[in-house]
Amino acid sequence: MARLYPIESVRNIGIMAHIDAGKTTTTERILFYTGITYKMGEVDEGTAVMDWMAQEQERGITITSAATTCFWHDHRINIIDTPGHVDFTAEVERSLRVLDGGVVVLCGVGGVEPQSETVWRQADRYRVPRIAFINKMDRVGAEPEKAVEQIRSKLGARALPVQIPLGREETFRGVLDVIDRKELDWGNDLIASDFTVRDVGEEWKEEVERARSAMIETLCDTDDRLLELYLGHADVPSQEIRAAIRRSTIGLKVVPVLYGASFRNKGVQPLLDAVVDFLPSPADMPPVTGRHPRTEEARSRKPSDTEPFSALVFKVMNDPYVGTLAFFRVYSGKARLGSLLYNSSKDEEEKAARLLKMHANKREEVREVYAGDIAALGSTKNLGTGDTLCDKHQSIVLETIRFPEPVISVTVEPKSRTDHARLADALARISKEDPTIRVGEDPMTGQTLVYGMGELHLEILLDRMFREYGVRANVGKPQVAFKETLAAAAEGEAAYDRPVGGKKQFARCRLQVEPLPRGAGLDFQDKTREALIPRSVLPAVRDGVREAMDSGLLAGYPLTDVRVTLVGGGFQESESTPLAFKIAASMAFKNAAFKAGLLLLEPIMKLEVIAPDEYLGDIVGDLNARRGRVEGLDMRGASRVVLGQVPLSEMFGYATVLRTLTQGRGVFSMEFFQYDTASPQKTEEVVARVEGRIPLSR
Repeated sequence: MARLYPIESVRNIGIMAHIDAGKTTTTERILFYTGITYKMGEVDEGTAVMDWMAQEQERGITITSAATTCFWHDHRINIIDTPGHVDFTAEVERSLRVLDGGVVVLCGVGGVEPQSETVWRQADRYRVPRIAFINKMDRVGAEPEKAVEQIRSKLGARALPVQIPLGREETFRGVLDVIDRKELDWGNDLIASDFTVRDVGEEWKEEVERARSAMIETLCDTDDRLLELYLGHADVPSQEIRAAIRRSTIGLKVVPVLYGASFRNKGVQPLLDAVVDFLPSPADMPPVTGRHPRTEEARSRKPSDTEPFSALVFKVMNDPYVGTLAFFRVYSGKARLGSLLYNSSKDEEEKAARLLKMHANKREEVREVYAGDIAALGSTKNLGTGDTLCDKHQSIVLETIRFPEPVISVTVEPKSRTDHARLADALARISKEDPTIRVGEDPMTGQTLVYGMGELHLEILLDRMFREYGVRANVGKPQVAFKETLAAAAEGEAAYDRPVGGKKQFARCRLQVEPLPRGAGLDFQDKTREALIPRSVLPAVRDGVREAMDSGLLAGYPLTDVRVTLVGGGFQESESTPLAFKIAASMAFKNAAFKAGLLLLEPIMKLEVIAPDEYLGDIVGDLNARRGRVEGLDMRGASRVVLGQVPLSEMFGYATVLRTLTQGRGVFSMEFFQYDTASPQKTEEVVARVEGRIPLSR
């Protein structure tokens, strides 16, 4: 089966933004205008194609990233619609890892909001070229100029407006195309779907020429080819401007800005044109890099069908009809139905029993996939997020996907013995789908702990567990996922010398420990000689240290941000085993950690509160009482914006408090910022609660 669209005519894009900026509505309009759907889905009515989960339709929000394919002007566009809520930021992370371009939807009223900044930083990290689409131009209070200025000031990007809005708020009816000097008019009809294209009217000519000159001057700073044309010609042709915008966008030098009102069906067709004209194809991207699974030798793959096959699994989903679905992006080569694909991350083979192209939760069988494709593998056995699929004889391991640490937990207990196995199975399946969900055990009570990114994240998880897997369980109140770290450097030694199963076991370890900066994790180093400790037991020593860190020493929370150096030890040829070294290392680490002293770390959240100005004093006073720190005050229209940092442990139930303080007129958004040292009072409270000196109901 031959490739239907050349790789140069493929676009892999993501639609991303702050919650309620209009991502899913924009995607629904794209599907309608490209002929994929015959009826426009609406988020508020629960009929959006891309929001197919029951929880998404009930709540009117996107929870899971959904993939689909559409066609525009002889181009194939693979789209991933991502969530806007901060609790589901991992869905954006995994999507950006495999996309070539992005459309960042900004609200014409709210401008650059907190989650807009988060997804922008994620896109910067993966070097994803993007277009900005300023939506909701029909809303009262729409300020497109302010949104463009915020792209420059808050996001540090070079915004390049390629349109001028025709009116705003209730008079918004279209855009002026600065490149082609055309007027695109959808009229004042609220549900307009057709638009008129005409030359720019006399009243707009001066403004369009001024904007066109400013646009060309900006491009001349980023594109030498256009600069030569500009210096030699009085009027630069439109096709040359588009080519320059494309080169500068792909080079991450500019961000084209477009305007529209997706809910009123205005501005979507020019956005599709911009995706085709400005965003890269897989062939425009640099070769993907990785390493050989055994030799660690650096390897790369060009985006070509003739290269050896390589693909990255970026999402795993449980499907009631085809079992486990593994979504993957093909970076090079091609794979046929029924072929054996090598999972180089786990040294296993996976048969391509079913190759599928996805449209939200619907499936289309295909016989072959090519470089640049986004597809799914059905009926998989052991594939996980971040695994690499490749040609076994030309193997490569691609860089995996890094996810943020969960910051909140709940206890889950089955209601009956029969639910116990089902609960374990449901949690295993869901945590395989979502790498930001962790399952553990409370060391004090033996209860099952489920960790997530926020209250809504855990609420959705538990709702899915009940609906999809029929598990009946008792759920505890959300708890903060504290961590521990060291206060200073120290050294500790321990020996393990006792019989196990009738055979004597002996090992001795001496460890140095020291704290590291936040986010560093565990750094294990070995500075011993072979004569002191055999190289073969070093993995066991590291495992012993890791187990001691995971169990916690101050209040049962895992230790982090620690450098552990093995500096000495001893062994006996016939009596030293990996198990003995593992136990000795664990004991030595505990001895050193207690000498160093222990600190409690708590998650600190970035907070943005938007409310009328008259409630400012009450809001700031309440945040101070929650150990928060106000970092800035801003105005957004007639509302006051409070920016700050606050410990997560103080923010449970804040939505209700804010509604009370502001008579229901205040809103807030919150995202994880970093772990920081808890105050002595908070540390004492947490330790006392773990030890049972403070009842949990307090």
